Amino acid sequence: MVALAPDDRFTLFVDATAAVDCRIDSPNVRLEVVPVGRSPTEAASANGSRSVADLLRLTRAVARLGPDVFFSPSVYSYFPLPPGQRAVVAIHDVIAERYPHLTLPTPRSRVFWRIKVALAVRQARLILTVSDYSAGEIRRVLGVPPARIRVAVEAPSSVYRPSERDDEIVAAARRVGLPDWASWFTYVGGFNPHKRVDELVRAHSELVRHHPDDAPYLLLIGDPASDSFFQNLRAIQKAISESGTEDRVLWTGFLPDDELRHLHSGAVALLLSSECEGFGLPAVEAAACSTPVIATTESPLPQLLRGGGFFVRPGDHELLVRAMKTLWRDGPLRRRMGARALERAGRLSWERGAGAALEALREAAA
Repeated sequence: MVALAPDDRFTLFVDATAAVDCRIDSPNVRLEVVPVGRSPTEAASANGSRSVADLLRLTRAVARLGPDVFFSPSVYSYFPLPPGQRAVVAIHDVIAERYPHLTLPTPRSRVFWRIKVALAVRQARLILTVSDYSAGEIRRVLGVPPARIRVAVEAPSSVYRPSERDDEIVAAARRVGLPDWASWFTYVGGFNPHKRVDELVRAHSELVRHHPDDAPYLLLIGDPASDSFFQNLRAIQKAISESGTEDRVLWTGFLPDDELRHLHSGAVALLLSSECEGFGLPAVEAAACSTPVIATTESPLPQLLRGGGFFVRPGDHELLVRAMKTLWRDGPLRRRMGARALERAGRLSWERGAGAALEALREAAA
């Protein structure tokens, strides 16, 4: 966004920890370090909250500088703004509103979430979101009129592209413990209840049960220890144990993008059968590696990646199993869908998304 607006000035309000990691070499960007007792990431966790003192420090910092417009890139990190402050608040999805029992673990956290979102919507001149699907959900669930919603679509990083050589895929597979003969599915993301990863495990176990000698592996990619949101690890581990697939489900932990792209490039498909997704970036990243997807219909993915995979209603176990088996067994179909996924992902651009966000900021500042 900064590159698109060389004549604008940007101030980033950060805590001391973020200031150390925030390296933006641009003359029109400055950091405003606000001393807070709890980092924004920790405060935005499922059971997290900010102290009244921290909220006051943040609000006063904004009031002191008086920006033309304040941008909160996520409602998770939103805090009350000074009265009359023009603002744009990004709401990526309404999953917490639709499925509070799957995302917010306590009645207290649900109450505070509702208060925060209501205040954010009230204070914002415009609501920015990541897809037309999410825009429709924000209208329907939060009651925000269409005239106040703007869309800035996300895109895959340029790192995500098909592997140039087969030996890169083989080497990446070996590094996570896959045998040379293996095929595999990838799942990338959090291990929260609404992601339905335990359902993926049970669907995968059907392939293992019927094809014990050559069934594909399931790679669960992500670091549970760094995920501050409501987790479902016990249910996932129970599903693996009850399915007897401990030797075919691999927890890889966090993987850097340039490593992950090789695993995507060699995968049968990326799995994302969540209860709901505001965008579904892991699926788009896999598609940019020419990998088909099996993803939830409760998302923009059926439109964004049309023809690039199978789209399954949440909870439709039989269709999920059938889609996984079809792509595993049908190589020509898998390659056709992968090519289509690659073409569709190539239509998305972070530059266009940043341009749309910048346009919303300028509109709200006017």
